[in-house]
Amino acid sequence: MIPRDTVERIFSTARIEEVVSDFITLKKRGANLIGLCPFHQEKTGSFTVSPAKGIYKCFGCGKSGHVAGFVMEIEQCSYVEALRWLAKKYHIEIEERELTAEEQQKQDDRESMFVVNDFALHWFEDQLWNTPEGTAIGLAYFRQRGLTDDMIRRFHLGYSPDKSLFYTAAKEKGFDDKYLLNDAEHAPFVGTGLCCASSQDGRFFDRFHSRVMFPFFSRSGKVVGFAGRIMKQNDKVGKYVNSPTSPIFEKHDQLYGLFQAKQAISRLNYCYLVEGQMDVISLHQAGIENVVASGGTSLTAEQIRLMHHFTDNITILYDGDKAGIKATLRGIDMVLSEGINVRVVSLPDGEDPDSFARSHNASDVIDFLENNKVDFIRFKTQLLLSEAAQDPAQRSEVIHSIVQSISVIPDAITRQVYIKDTAQRLSMTEAILSREVAGARRKDADKETQQIKSNPAPIVQQPIAKNNDTFTRNMLNILRLIVRYGERTLYEDDQQQPVRVGEYIISNLREDEIAPRHPLHQRILDEYMAHYQEPDFVAEKFFSFHEDPEISQLAIALIANRYQLSRIFQRQSISENVVQEVQQKTDADILPELTGKLLLEIKFTVVEERIEALSNELKIAEENHDDALMITLLSTQKQLISIRAQLCKALGNRIIV
Repeated sequence: MIPRDTVERIFSTARIEEVVSDFITLKKRGANLIGLCPFHQEKTGSFTVSPAKGIYKCFGCGKSGHVAGFVMEIEQCSYVEALRWLAKKYHIEIEERELTAEEQQKQDDRESMFVVNDFALHWFEDQLWNTPEGTAIGLAYFRQRGLTDDMIRRFHLGYSPDKSLFYTAAKEKGFDDKYLLNDAEHAPFVGTGLCCASSQDGRFFDRFHSRVMFPFFSRSGKVVGFAGRIMKQNDKVGKYVNSPTSPIFEKHDQLYGLFQAKQAISRLNYCYLVEGQMDVISLHQAGIENVVASGGTSLTAEQIRLMHHFTDNITILYDGDKAGIKATLRGIDMVLSEGINVRVVSLPDGEDPDSFARSHNASDVIDFLENNKVDFIRFKTQLLLSEAAQDPAQRSEVIHSIVQSISVIPDAITRQVYIKDTAQRLSMTEAILSREVAGARRKDADKETQQIKSNPAPIVQQPIAKNNDTFTRNMLNILRLIVRYGERTLYEDDQQQPVRVGEYIISNLREDEIAPRHPLHQRILDEYMAHYQEPDFVAEKFFSFHEDPEISQLAIALIANRYQLSRIFQRQSISENVVQEVQQKTDADILPELTGKLLLEIKFTVVEERIEALSNELKIAEENHDDALMITLLSTQKQLISIRAQLCKALGNRIIV
C-alpha cells in the first residue's frame, strides 16, 4: 500500500494542467485553462482545468475530479494505478508500507493467480496459431465464423487442446497446484480453476480441454478468467464452461469486452449490451466498439455498476426470437432504478447480433442500430400488449408490469413523462396511472409501514418515499456546505470550545434521525466525523483529494457546481441621483444563517414526506375499517402538521440566498 505521506507528495507535485496537456490542448482563459473534453464529443470546449485548485470540470458531460481522477478516467485504471502513473511521470519513488503477513500472503496469492492466467492466455494463443490441432480446429472455427485474424488477435482468442497438456506445461513452468486448481479437497485454496482433479483416479486435467478460449480482462487489462466453447460434440458437458469463482474472478460481476470497449463507451457516452462473446467480437469487426456482453446471465448489480461508470445510456440488442426478448426483460428494472436511460433494438426474426453483423456490411449494421432504437418502456408496452391482445386479465398484468418498471425510475420528471406517454398508449387517464405508480413506489416501504402499525414513528424519521429528488437535493446542499466550510467555527459552546460547521450539521441530523439515503453521502459524513479533529484539517482539501475516488469526485463536483462565491460589487441605486457600489455577501459571510436554513429545509422535506405517507396509510386504514390504526395515524399526522407549520414560519424568517 502507498503511504499517506507519499500520496500527499504526489498530489503536491503533480500539476493537473501538465497532466491534462499530455492528452488534450488547453488554452488560457482567465485564471483557468479550457479545452475540448476527452470524455465526450464536442465542438466547443467546455472542459475547464483549475491549476489553483488542482481540479478539472467538464460543463458539457459533467465529469470532474482531481489529477489522479483524470488519469483514472483517461487511462481507465484504478486509484492506486493512477498514483503510480503520476509518481512515474514526476520521478517520485514509492516506498510502500510493510504489509502484515496475512496481507502480504493475500497480495502474493492474487498476483500469482494473475501470473498463472497470463501464462495461460499466451499458451492458449500459441496453441491456436502454432500447432496443427489449434489451427485445424480452433483457428478454422473462428475463421468459419467470419472473424479476421486481426480481430482474433485483438481479443486474444485461443485454443485449449485435449486432456492435460496445459497442466503439464504449467507444471514444467513451475506453477504451484494451489494456483492451478479450485478444489478444496486437493488444494485447500481457491485458485484459478484452470485445472481439475478427476473424480475417478484423482489425476489432474485441463478444465477447458478441447475448447476455443475467450479471456476476460479487468478494466486495467489483467486476465481475470476465461470462457471456453466446446469443439467436440458431447451431450454430457455444457457448450460453454467458465472459470470458477475465485479471489480474482466472479462471472456475475464481469462484462465481456469491457476492456476493449471502455474508451469507445466513454467517448460516445453510450453502450450496447449483448449476450455472448461472439456478439461482441462480430460487432467490433463491423465498426461498433462500444459494446459489452453480459455472458448469458441475468443482469447483476455489479454489471450495471460497471456500465454506469462509463455512461448513463445503454442500448440492449435483443435476439429476434421472443424467448430471447423475454429472457433479457428480466433485470431491466434494476438498470432503470439506477437512473440509466435504457433503449432497445430488436433484431429481425432468427437473427442475433453475431449473425446480423456477419450477414450485413458495417455501414448497414450501424444504420440499422441507430434507426431502430426504441425507448425501453415503449418497447415493453408494445411487446406485452401485442401478446395480451384483448384479454382483460392479461392486459391488467401487462399494465402492472409496466407500472412497476416506471415506478423504479428515480427522477420524478422522467417518471411523469413516461406516465403521460404510457397513459396514451394504454388508453388510460394519467391520474389512474400516476396513482398506480405511486402505489408501487410505496410498496418499497412495506417494512416501515409494519413498524408504523406496531409502533408510532418518531416525529422526524426516514420517509417512505424512495429516491426522493427534493431530499437528495437538500442533502447535496448540506454536503456542499460541509465540503466547503466543514472545518470553520460556527460558534463557541459553554466551555468556549469551537463548534465546527460540519459537526453542528451532523449532530443536528442525528438528533432528528435524518440520514443520507445514498451510501456515498453517508461515507462523506462518516469520514468527516472520523477526521475533523485532526491538526490542519481542511474539509475542501481532505475530500477533494480523498483516496476513495467516489468521494473525491463528488466533492469536486460539489465545489465546481456551486455558483460564483467570490465577492461581487453591484451598482445599486440609493436615491434618484445617487448610485453606490454594494458588496454582495457570499456563503462564507452568512454561514450561521445558511447552515440553519439548509437544516430547516431538509427537516421540512422529511416532514412533508411523512405527512404524505401517512395520508396514504390513512386511506388504506379507512378502506380496511381499521379504527385503531386510524386513530394512531391521525394523532401522528396532527403532530407533523404542527411541526410543518413551525418549520414554515422559521423558514419564512430566515435569510434566503
